[in-house]
Amino acid sequence: MNNPLLQLLVLAGIAIFLILRLRNVLGTRDGYEPPQVEAPSTPRPRFDVIEGTAEEADHDILDHAEAGSPTAHALAAMKSAEPSFGVMDFLNGSKSAYEMILMAFERGDLSDVRPFLSEPVAEAFQSVIDARAAHGHTVTAQYIGTRETALAGAEYDPATGMGMVTVRFVGELIAATRDAAGNVVEGDPKAPRKQRDTWTFARRMGQDDPNWQLVATG
Repeated sequence: MNNPLLQLLVLAGIAIFLILRLRNVLGTRDGYEPPQVEAPSTPRPRFDVIEGTAEEADHDILDHAEAGSPTAHALAAMKSAEPSFGVMDFLNGSKSAYEMILMAFERGDLSDVRPFLSEPVAEAFQSVIDARAAHGHTVTAQYIGTRETALAGAEYDPATGMGMVTVRFVGELIAATRDAAGNVVEGDPKAPRKQRDTWTFARRMGQDDPNWQLVATG
């Protein structure tokens, strides 16, 4: 028998020996083994879902009101009554309204802003304008800008659908009141001053008229 054939027979014998040993070791199942678990047909939830799970956070509200606060609940109810309502959109609109109404008051002519004023507010503003005119006073004013516009509170009455939003403003303007002789009796025609106001706007949610009215000032 030649040498290569002898080597092949020896290797074959070794291979058969190893296979038999492996079968003796791996082919039996003695002792503890974890049970086999079939993969579920559908993925199981990692936790139970309970009824009343909170909806996805509305950052349009939570950017301006504390979660769970009466203001946040009121704003959410207003959005439910009128889905197109947005807090940020409202604040941007109120900022423009603040400048427009404030300057109309300073200049003594409310005609352009009258639709945005409730009757009591319009009467109060007009009484001051009339008193200035009775004393021969005139006002010159220049608006510089609104330095702060912040939500201060909100209320909603589901029975009437009336929503009320209170906003805190800090404006900067130059204003001076002069008497009939042209003398400055109030303010400074050269130096700006800060004007701080807290105004409340109201509107019945869901109605066709999109305009809010100023119902209180402070």
